[in-house]
Amino acid sequence: MKLLTVNVGRPKAVEYTDARSGTTGIDKRPVEGPVQVADPGPKGEGGSGLSGDAVCDLRHHGGTDQAVYAFAREDLDAWERELGRPLANGTFGENLTTSGVDVTGARVGERWRIGDSLVLEVTCGRIPCRVFAGWLGEKGWVRRFTQNGASGAYLRVIEPGEIRAGDPVKVVHRPDHEVTVAMAFRAETTERALLPQVLAAGEALHAELLKNAREYIATYGPAEPERACEPKTP
Repeated sequence: MKLLTVNVGRPKAVEYTDARSGTTGIDKRPVEGPVQVADPGPKGEGGSGLSGDAVCDLRHHGGTDQAVYAFAREDLDAWERELGRPLANGTFGENLTTSGVDVTGARVGERWRIGDSLVLEVTCGRIPCRVFAGWLGEKGWVRRFTQNGASGAYLRVIEPGEIRAGDPVKVVHRPDHEVTVAMAFRAETTERALLPQVLAAGEALHAELLKNAREYIATYGPAEPERACEPKTP
């Protein structure tokens, strides 16, 4: 398992964002040499965990629980075949393009050591948004990405460090629960009945997902599948 590329973005003016700046940092490009990674701080205040990487809408992106975004090259390859177009590393706005890592199958709370010092912890999947759809330019992209289910993973920084393309990725901790990124993603999008189950991951969950799961149980109880299975519109 290894890191193929480290990708960062610069602010870019686009028409498909409602960020006050009118810009987005979704256009991530591979960089050479080392990149420092650290906790950026709370959502709404901190942006990306990667030095030199732009996050232009702090309302929805960046912060401790979304400090780093990883996507598997294998999943990009599958989308290349479906879309019939090349997808370079970073095209999905990911900071880390990996090889041999089961990103969407990772468990929430799973920890990865990348290179010599950086340790990251999986928090949740990536929910597709208007900017992602505008950037890809594919019809019905939000729905297609959601139905595919390979969401990639957001991670928080446990131990800051320096990384570069080619670094090994090693799973150094895997929780004993069964809450994967894929399951957490479905719970937030198409299978709301799963929300009570994701609480098995505890405080390792993205803070907003943890809050949503607790509110769901407070409203519906731990198990009401008839009402719970109504899909959420992405």
